Amino acid sequence: MSVLVIGASSQIGRFLLPRLEAAGHTWLGLSRTPPPDDARWLSGRVPDMMPPLPPVKAILSTGPLDLLAQWLSHTRLEGTPHIIATSSMSAESKRDSDVPYERELAARLRNAETALSATCASRGMPWTLFRPTLVYGAGMDRSITPIVHAAIRRHIFPLPAGRGLRQPVHADDIAAAFVAALAMPQARGKTFDMGGGERLTAAAMFRRARRSAGVLTIPAPVPRFVLELASALRPQLRGALRRLDEDLTADNTALEALLGIQARPFRPEPATWRPLGDVNASS
Repeated sequence: MSVLVIGASSQIGRFLLPRLEAAGHTWLGLSRTPPPDDARWLSGRVPDMMPPLPPVKAILSTGPLDLLAQWLSHTRLEGTPHIIATSSMSAESKRDSDVPYERELAARLRNAETALSATCASRGMPWTLFRPTLVYGAGMDRSITPIVHAAIRRHIFPLPAGRGLRQPVHADDIAAAFVAALAMPQARGKTFDMGGGERLTAAAMFRRARRSAGVLTIPAPVPRFVLELASALRPQLRGALRRLDEDLTADNTALEALLGIQARPFRPEPATWRPLGDVNASS
């Protein structure tokens, strides 16, 4: 039987499909806009526009966990496929945020984790969850890549002050963890926190991203008082700006011990920030 990949065209899915093939798995990819003329791809989305599915041995989801949990709770699958999905470290890091929508996000993630594990347990389906930190690597993230792209256009790279530690994790390392979890019975029924192989301050992360942009940009340090002023004037930015001085990291001990995944350090290159189409064209 095949492996169903929900979110196959996402930044993690971009690396997951070739890793599945290399490991000898056949796959079905699900996407809202699948490539034409490829029978391995299905058009659809969770929870409300899913096509009929054949029996599968596993369902790997890189999309929103709450939508996956909602779909699973109302869908009867043939057999007991292994459910492997991504949550986020935001489930914990934003739990006590003073920004309401961030607290709501953290609660929604935790509720989705509980709902998914309960559904799987009631049906005898194994499950594995990954909580990545800041994901990058395919030019599709909504955190670092937009800053790099804006800097390339304007030739000015803002460098905010930030003492908090960051642990960016490459999407390909998450894909490797998915494939490892498929083959490891020890991964079943577990939630793995997952960060990159290096911890560095937020300020250092931005400096390294600037050096990897591939074009000349003027560094523009953003002093702390400017960040505080922006936080006061734009409440929607308050949580993100205040977290610049907070540690947002993960403990990879279980990931390394059980799955053998050694995440790479943060060493981006110009290709790291290319949109998905450009990456595919060069590979």
